[in-house]
Amino acid sequence: MDKIGVVVIGRNEGDRLIRSLESIVNGSRPVVYVDSGSTDGSCEAARKRGVEVVDLDLSIPFTAARARNAGFEQMCEKYPEVEYVQFIDGDCEVVKGWLEAAAQTLDAHPEVVAVCGWRRERYPENSVYNRICDVEWRIGSPGTILSFAGDVMIRREPLAAVGGYNNRMIAFEEGELCVRLRRTGGILLRIDKNCTLHDADMHSAKQWWKRAKRCGYGLAQISYVYGNATEPHFVKSILRIWLWGIIMPIVALGLAIPTYGLSLLGLGRYPVAILREISRKQKAGYSKAESVAWGVSAPMAAIPEAFGLIQFNLDRLGKKQHKIIEYK
Repeated sequence: MDKIGVVVIGRNEGDRLIRSLESIVNGSRPVVYVDSGSTDGSCEAARKRGVEVVDLDLSIPFTAARARNAGFEQMCEKYPEVEYVQFIDGDCEVVKGWLEAAAQTLDAHPEVVAVCGWRRERYPENSVYNRICDVEWRIGSPGTILSFAGDVMIRREPLAAVGGYNNRMIAFEEGELCVRLRRTGGILLRIDKNCTLHDADMHSAKQWWKRAKRCGYGLAQISYVYGNATEPHFVKSILRIWLWGIIMPIVALGLAIPTYGLSLLGLGRYPVAILREISRKQKAGYSKAESVAWGVSAPMAAIPEAFGLIQFNLDRLGKKQHKIIEYK
């Protein structure tokens, strides 16, 4: 366990951050908390628990990638003995036993550069939007993976060798990093163990919309860099957004008058896709409530994702600074 250091990032997470810190602080393990301009006393709460705090410069736009890099750099500088760095979002609590299981996996498999587990929602029953997140975290299977999320344990040396996270990414910074880690021969692994409890704290359609819009922006950004034959999954995601988030709605609505409304039949794809996704999730073992929540969200998310895709391209063409899209 003396090989492990933990980097926590956050902004106005309140009690969520306290739970996060108390799940990892043990008096001997190095923990660095990176704060992105909180006004709720987060930095004071971290220092009170013996955690080293890094305050990001307010003059530079915040991104999760920038915060992770700042924490990683501080960890490497102050604690050179650390070999494995666990990254945690401030709204997540580490599940007991995860750090040991992740470190043991890296010890046993030197070819693996990063290991993750399953993130779960703390309060999936509190809102349909929390339930959507809880389903999202469980999509996939154990074994070798293409990408991990924010809660991951990474070997220090490979992460330093690729230059850390990309500070310019406002979302999907993990996916962008994964491309570079895989291209150096590193293996990414998911083990069948819960790693964190997440508190999405989503209670409105507006929050869901902003989160999906951020997803679309991030996908567009990473696809712009890696959307080629070697990373076809990015191209596929962007094509899906273009087709079902932009082209189909515009065509169906735009041709409604000249086609006497027949073009609106094209919008029938959405309820069909919803029913199909609900059926798939139920067959996969999800509850009815989970299946319905995810089944409605997944197809319809293409629309707010399209707004994110359009915003990215406008920012790119206008050479504007990429700014984080917050949903909390």
